[in-house]
Amino acid sequence: MTRGRWNLLLVALLVVGAGWIWANRAPTAETRTGDALPPAPAVGHPAPDFTLTTLTGETFTLSELRGKPVVLNFWATWCPPCRAELPELEAAAERHDGEIVIAGVNQAEATDQVREFAEAMDLGFVIPLDVDAQVSREYGARSLPTTFFIDREGIIRQIQIGPVTEATLAQLLRSVYP
Repeated sequence: MTRGRWNLLLVALLVVGAGWIWANRAPTAETRTGDALPPAPAVGHPAPDFTLTTLTGETFTLSELRGKPVVLNFWATWCPPCRAELPELEAAAERHDGEIVIAGVNQAEATDQVREFAEAMDLGFVIPLDVDAQVSREYGARSLPTTFFIDREGIIRQIQIGPVTEATLAQLLRSVYP
């Protein structure tokens, strides 16, 4: 092959490569806001809406919280990492009372068992009861704890699988609250 043909092949490969990179570029800011994306348990998507009954017998509907940042934590009483992080979530709920909604969605446990546990742990944040684990399945919360950080517009900004510590919670809260 002559030098001219090699040069022509190199230019052709560069053009094809540049076209491939351009076609597969990251989405623009407009598509990352979540406005055009369907609800899904994924960063950048609107959080799927749901309604559950809370431990106190009230109705909890996620979409009614628009305008406030939400920390949506999936947990269970039998889960040691969940038990370890609950005091951090309670402290954050007290610190940001009225500014951030912290909701601990209990996964498929008996109401009396959850009530006794919440009283023993002195938990004051809202605890929606996912008695049939339907919401947990919809959110893909297979590992507990799993926490979703949802901004004022209802867009998921961060997902934490595993327990949060005081430091990680403070860092993750910055994604939804100034």
